[in-house]
Amino acid sequence: MGLQENYNFDFLVNEAERMVLEELEHQLDSEKNKKICTCEECVLDMAALALNRLKPMYRASLMGTLYAHSLQESEYGEDVRNAVEEAISKVAKNPAHD
Repeated sequence: MGLQENYNFDFLVNEAERMVLEELEHQLDSEKNKKICTCEECVLDMAALALNRLKPMYRASLMGTLYAHSLQESEYGEDVRNAVEEAISKVAKNPAHD
């Protein structure tokens, strides 16, 4: 029995990823980060670094979606903002390219 053949795993979503990507876009658009490289490699490195610092936040239902959206203004939301800020700073100082 293959689970992926029998169940729709599209409903299983890591809300931390959504939150990190939204926050990353927001912070990279800010005036203080205008000179930071936003090539694909750097942005993916920033996202990966931030996500690796955060507790995953998976959901699989509408109720989970509502709960996850309420996290924006919580301590978890602050953790996301801090993780993204630190990831941007680290990658800006040490980009993976020349």
